[in-house]
Formats: sequence, C-alpha cells, structure tokens
Amino acid sequence: MYRAVTEGIEVVVMPEYAAERSRPDQDEYFWIYTIEIRNLSELTVQLRARHWEITDGLGQVSHVRGLGVVGEQPVIRPGERYRYASGCPLRTGTGIMVGTYEMVAADGRRFEVSIPAFSLDAPFEPRSVN
Repeated sequence: MYRAVTEGIEVVVMPEYAAERSRPDQDEYFWIYTIEIRNLSELTVQLRARHWEITDGLGQVSHVRGLGVVGEQPVIRPGERYRYASGCPLRTGTGIMVGTYEMVAADGRRFEVSIPAFSLDAPFEPRSVN
C-alpha cells in the first residue's frame, strides 16, 4: 500500500500483478491497481483530470493524461471516499508509476493532488528500488 495526502485529500494505491493477463514469454506484463481517494478536508472537491508518468524497467517513460478516471469525474464530499480500479501494461517485469489528479474545490479553486509513486514488480522478478 502506498499513501500520499495533499491539501486534505488522501490517495491510497494498492497495486497487484495480474498473472492471468500477463505473457512474460512475449514481454507483456499487466498490473491492476486500486485507488482510494478520501476527502479529509472541509471542502467538496471534484476530480477533473489525471496525469500519469509511467517508467518501465528499461527506463522508458510514458505520460498519460486525460479527463477524470475510468470515465468519471467524481465529486467527493468531506468525509467521503471514492474508489476505482484500473490497469497498466508494461513490456518489462518491473516499473514505477507516479502522478497527479487535478481537483476543483467547491469554491472554484483548482489544485493538484499527488498520487504516490508505486512500484510494479512481477513476483518472479528480482526486487530493486525503482
């Protein structure tokens, strides 16, 4: 589990290697990650956009930007949580993801929330610090 808090918005990430969707013999590896966003602040917020930086085990970096998450732009009230799952394919058995969410508070203020860096490691790969 990986955790970050920015301006009262907590982001917790739980990655898991998806062996059933991976084909290591063809350099295809897949991870499922579950993210829970919890509003610890006193303002209602809406998640408007996301930005991911994904680095594979060879150091190749890709950026993914888009509106919302999994087709939604959730509104999260004080004390509420929003949870979703998504996936990430890589050509290597290790990698790392990190990112940000663009939030808009009820008062109109826009701010970025950190998504903690998290490791993507196939269980048969030697452990390393990415």
